[in-house]
Amino acid sequence: MDFSRQPKHILAKPTGARCNCACDYCFFLKKERLYPGSDFRMSDAVMERYIRQSIEAHGGPEVNITWQGGEPTLMGLDFFRRAVEVGKACARPGVRVAQALQTNGLLIDEDWCRFLRANDFLVGLSLDGPRELHDAYRRDKGGKSVFGRVVRAARLMKKHGVEFNILCTVNAANSRSPLDVYRFFRDELGARYIQLIPIVERENDTGEQAGTRLTARSVEPAQYGRFLIAIFDEWARRDVGEVFVTFFDSVLAAYVYGEPTLCALRRECGDAPALEHNGDLYACDHFVEPRYRLGNITEKPLAELVDLERQRAFGRAKAEALPRACRDCRFLFTCGGECPKNRVLMTPDGEPGLNWLCEGLKAFFAHTERHMRVMAGLLERGLPAAAVMDVLAKEEGRPRTPPASVRRAIPRAGRGRPRGRAR
Repeated sequence: MDFSRQPKHILAKPTGARCNCACDYCFFLKKERLYPGSDFRMSDAVMERYIRQSIEAHGGPEVNITWQGGEPTLMGLDFFRRAVEVGKACARPGVRVAQALQTNGLLIDEDWCRFLRANDFLVGLSLDGPRELHDAYRRDKGGKSVFGRVVRAARLMKKHGVEFNILCTVNAANSRSPLDVYRFFRDELGARYIQLIPIVERENDTGEQAGTRLTARSVEPAQYGRFLIAIFDEWARRDVGEVFVTFFDSVLAAYVYGEPTLCALRRECGDAPALEHNGDLYACDHFVEPRYRLGNITEKPLAELVDLERQRAFGRAKAEALPRACRDCRFLFTCGGECPKNRVLMTPDGEPGLNWLCEGLKAFFAHTERHMRVMAGLLERGLPAAAVMDVLAKEEGRPRTPPASVRRAIPRAGRGRPRGRAR
């Protein structure tokens, strides 16, 4: 089998858009209208096909099964127990099936934690910072705070040794408090893995990537850059090698390997399709729209659907549609024009396709360029990137900053993090 187009990052949505939260910025809640009358519950038959076809399509020693939503825990523990058994039954000798779950944490209790730990699930927990910042846009359907329940979930998972990371959206409310957000995750929760996901929300009633007007909840471009820079400056002086910020790691990969690791920053995309509860496969999690439906896995295998020419064209279009201003930018290798869903601006010379986040991203790339080159040089010499902290302390004539309180957390061996999105 040709594994060049293997479906590496299918984002399966067993409950579709159904959720027990009502986050103001969640574009996916509006996707319920795609399936009128549906109970929004993935059948065991579709679940088994997804897992079996994913295993069959992969040539490597590890297959990633990723559950998202909506809120996947609404399926209940028994569904995931069956999913684990299917994975074990279908896996070839020497192949490990690694399961991941993205959740808002509201249903996570002792039973869930025991199951997640016993089956080595990797969990992405959605949390936007301290209470007042988290509550700004993330509440339950009655408008009440969910902060306490989410923090409880984090503490329970830590208690049980469940490996989890924080998925934090960067929005109009929390973007002005970068260090409050970062230090809360690091010091209060002992989080070691953090994903920062910018909110760029189109103003429409469909949740589709249509129109160019954005909501007031969207992060302002310049503020996004300041947010990233403030966190980076603290991270680079005290937390490298202890706290892992996915965006920073991805940009560093561009300096080391020539290409970022995050889908949003790569030159081409298309390797992260979304699987709906009924087996429909869409080109991307952000483009779950009729025109981007590739087919259904009950009718055609995953490997064939992701290899369709129109999916390849979807991936190539990210680079092909870039305006000249982006193609000529010296930071293109770190940015790739960022995610196509965020390209709502005109360039100064009137060409469409400029990314909303461009101003902030350029500021971040310029500010961190030397730091990234120092870390890349260290890695190339076989030294840890964390040595940059000693370099900076010496240059600034100060003692090395004491380690953060996260060092009190029990470290666990890391593996691939679940891909995140604003939920």
